[in-house]
Amino acid sequence: MVTPLSPHFTLEELVHSDVALRQGIDNTTSDPAIIASLTALATNLLEPIRAQFGIPFLPTSGYRCPELNRAVGGVADSQHMRGQAADVVLPGVTRFDLAQWIARTLDFDQLILELYTPGEPDSGWVHCSYTSLGPNRHQALTYPATTRRYVDGLQR
Repeated sequence: MVTPLSPHFTLEELVHSDVALRQGIDNTTSDPAIIASLTALATNLLEPIRAQFGIPFLPTSGYRCPELNRAVGGVADSQHMRGQAADVVLPGVTRFDLAQWIARTLDFDQLILELYTPGEPDSGWVHCSYTSLGPNRHQALTYPATTRRYVDGLQR
C-alpha cells in the first residue's frame, strides 16, 4: 500500500532507509503526529524544491526511528525522529546553491549545509527541516567537512 503525503512524495519513501534495511531496523511509523509532520515537510519544503529545480528526487534521509537515529550517529534530539527533517541532494545542483535557494525562498526551521567541501560541489548534503507546531526559526548553519563544527550562516 502506498500512502501519499504530497503530489510527489509518499510515506514509504520518507521512511525508507538503506541503513535500516541492512541492520534489520523497522523504520516504519503509524504515529499520526509524525505522519502529519512528514506531510508538512513534503508540502512546504520538498515539493517546492522539486518544482524549482524540476528534478525528481528522494531525500537521502527522512524520518528516523530512535534506533535508526542512533545507528547513523544522529543527534539525540534530531528533528528526523519527529518527521520534521530531510537530507537532500539534487543531481546537477551544487549543495551550496540548493541551500542558498532554500534560505532565500522557503519557510524553514533549520537549514544545514552539512559536510560540504568548497570546490567539491557534490560533497555533503543539505539538511532542511520544517515545523508546523510553532514559528520556524529560519536557522541557517554550515557544518564544514574540514572543521566539523557548526558555524552560523551558509558558508562556502
